[in-house]
Amino acid sequence: MFRFQELTVWQRALDLGLELDDLSDELESRKRFRHAEQLRSAALSISNNIAEGSGSSSKRDFAHFMNIAKRSAFETANMLVFFERKKLLTSSTCHSLLAELEGLCRMIEAFRKSLLPPPTP
Repeated sequence: MFRFQELTVWQRALDLGLELDDLSDELESRKRFRHAEQLRSAALSISNNIAEGSGSSSKRDFAHFMNIAKRSAFETANMLVFFERKKLLTSSTCHSLLAELEGLCRMIEAFRKSLLPPPTP
């Protein structure tokens, strides 16, 4: 088993990524191939960066990958808002997914901070 598989933050990111992959499939069925691929890529990047960071040789490097994962979550959130405004996604689905992303971002940030040394006074 790889280290990342034990991380709750990675498990949650993967679960959300799978849900967003299903949304990408729906976008493809509506001939929105470019949108689908970009969403799929950004969503997968969240769990990918957590996994990649877990293989780092230092906590500081791992924290850097957690920051990239959080930025990918923000990119994903932006796309969801865009899809809602384009009427490709219902408001309720958008708000539900955004709430999941927001919770995931809090979890990523808390984990990132736990990897860094406490600030010196």
